[in-house]
Amino acid sequence: MQIDVFNGDADGICALVQLRLAEPKQSKLVTGVKRDILLLERLSVQKNDSVTVLDISLKKNRPALDRILLQGASVFYVDHHESGDIPQHPNLKAIIDTAANRCTSLLVDKHLGGKYRAWAVTAAFGDNLIDTAEQAAYSLSLSANQLTQLKDLGVCINYNGYGSSLADLHFPPDLLYRELAAYESPFDFMADNLTTYQKLLTGYAEDMVHARHIKPEYLTDAIAVYILPDEPWARRISGVLGNELANQNPVSAHAVISYNDQGGYQISVRAPLTKNSGADELCSLFPTGGGRKSAAGINHLPMNELPGFISAFAKKYTKELSTL
Repeated sequence: MQIDVFNGDADGICALVQLRLAEPKQSKLVTGVKRDILLLERLSVQKNDSVTVLDISLKKNRPALDRILLQGASVFYVDHHESGDIPQHPNLKAIIDTAANRCTSLLVDKHLGGKYRAWAVTAAFGDNLIDTAEQAAYSLSLSANQLTQLKDLGVCINYNGYGSSLADLHFPPDLLYRELAAYESPFDFMADNLTTYQKLLTGYAEDMVHARHIKPEYLTDAIAVYILPDEPWARRISGVLGNELANQNPVSAHAVISYNDQGGYQISVRAPLTKNSGADELCSLFPTGGGRKSAAGINHLPMNELPGFISAFAKKYTKELSTL
């Protein structure tokens, strides 16, 4: 059996789109909301099963990965998050690059020799790697309008992945993947699936109208902290709002805090674009935290620990600011 495991954001979805366009397979899909990263724990495998894992931290999934390999499955693992020690096993092929200007879809693009690069560019825009996305798109000779289209699509796919549960999302990530995977080009998807695409565009625009009225709860020259209300729109917009804030003020770090269904907070952190580092280190100080150098998060922070997080956030990036 082929099992495809992927993050429910733009990067995870577009990475799998590329791979299955290059090598079509009937597979079991395992995914979830963007913050649902312990996906390998769900897997029950048999000897000779083949598992593809995209855009989830190897470090967070290491115990389940070890079990899957021990049970005789082969694993192809591609990711750009904190990995920890990568196990050496004959049934594991891993492509891991944690550089701040990398995303999983760009690693898949390199693996495939750029065959479906427009999808990788879409994912890079979704991960807010704007300069990297534009550089990757150079060989495609796209117009400025086409680049904007890929950026809008990437942002909307990424936006759709955020939420405390699937009920918060406009589309379940597996369903959205199946719609996208039918097209070799994202431009063809946008032309043929106007209903799906327009729902994403409209939802994003409406949620951002709400978000732009939110004022920071804590603000210094180095950081800004925003707390969103306990509403579905706020849970959906938390990640892409962090990206927009980072783009508007690239010398500051930003934290966007929303409520989760565990009675605590979910936090999205964006490092200053001028520094592009440290978000993973900060969030990893907390039990459910992790991510990548430029963008990371905490899945559950008890409410009484919020002052401690803000203190650590301020300490981290006030120090970083002084080194710029």
